[in-house]
Amino acid sequence: MSERTAPRALVLLLVTASAVVVLAGIKAISTIVGPIVLALVLVVAVSPIREWLVRRQAPAWTAVAVPFSVVMVALLGMMAILSTAVAQLAVLLPSYSAQFNKLVADTQRWAAQHGIAPQVNEALRSVDAGKVVELAQGLAASVLGVVSSLFLIVVLLLAMSLDAPVVSRIMAAAAPERPAITTALATFASRTRRYLLVSTIFGLICAALDVLALYLLSVPLPLLWGVLALITNYIPNIGFVVGLVPPALLALLTGGLPRMILVIVAYLAINIVVQSFIQPKFLGDAVGLSTTVTFLSLILWATVLGPLGALLAIPLTLLARALLIDSDPGVRWSAAFVSGELPPDRADATGSSPSRGSV
Repeated sequence: MSERTAPRALVLLLVTASAVVVLAGIKAISTIVGPIVLALVLVVAVSPIREWLVRRQAPAWTAVAVPFSVVMVALLGMMAILSTAVAQLAVLLPSYSAQFNKLVADTQRWAAQHGIAPQVNEALRSVDAGKVVELAQGLAASVLGVVSSLFLIVVLLLAMSLDAPVVSRIMAAAAPERPAITTALATFASRTRRYLLVSTIFGLICAALDVLALYLLSVPLPLLWGVLALITNYIPNIGFVVGLVPPALLALLTGGLPRMILVIVAYLAINIVVQSFIQPKFLGDAVGLSTTVTFLSLILWATVLGPLGALLAIPLTLLARALLIDSDPGVRWSAAFVSGELPPDRADATGSSPSRGSV
């Protein structure tokens, strides 16, 4: 008697329901999951340093201490810059209340001249100079919130750094018996490092050019906006827009509409040339995610984990792909839909190269 299998529609519904439950659970403990994933990604990023030290037969403690120190210097350095700059911003923004009120008055006069005063006044009722102070306080509170979770991140980094050599040996021992899962996890680590390396290099280039442009346009706190541009470079598709909004608004307050337009044009020129034309040639298909999947992953992980989820959207999706798709050779067509590329044998059979839809 043949074995009966569940209908595909029922299986799909069960998988979808399970995914919703898992994501809801992750969201409920997002303050813990976020730092865990961040620590994991940082440990993966510096693992080549540990492997190089092991090949050089360096003392065992250096294989832990050196990668951990590299991560801590980078993390604490960025946090110090952000904390200092945001503190300066919190002091600076309230001083622009007069310019803000003048800008509102000019807008109201322009609306009255063009016969749209009722609509504009309705929109401006919810905006006042006090919002500027609230914005400064909100930014300071956000930085303090990140600093408060820094202790957990440091502890997780230390624990994962201590366990990294053991995990590496376990993966090597498991490879002959579990080749699919070990290969999938190794691919996740490799793609994550490639993504972080390329994004960091081009993020630094964009940030330096943005700082130079803001300095020439006399926009206050150019270093803060440069660091913000570097961080938002890790947010796929819409990252540079997020980094553009604060300096553009500050340019509007300090120099009016012409200066804001110049800031927007400078950011568009820098980021479109670097991120749209140059960066993809280096990143290529290394990430293995289609453009649609990349954008959907940004929405999903930002909803589940908040701003940290947006920053870690690509590594999180790569990890999910490794655990759920790449570790099971029977679902290679699912991998094709995620990456936007045909399986190699099918691509060869059709006589065409795989599509290039990856970020």
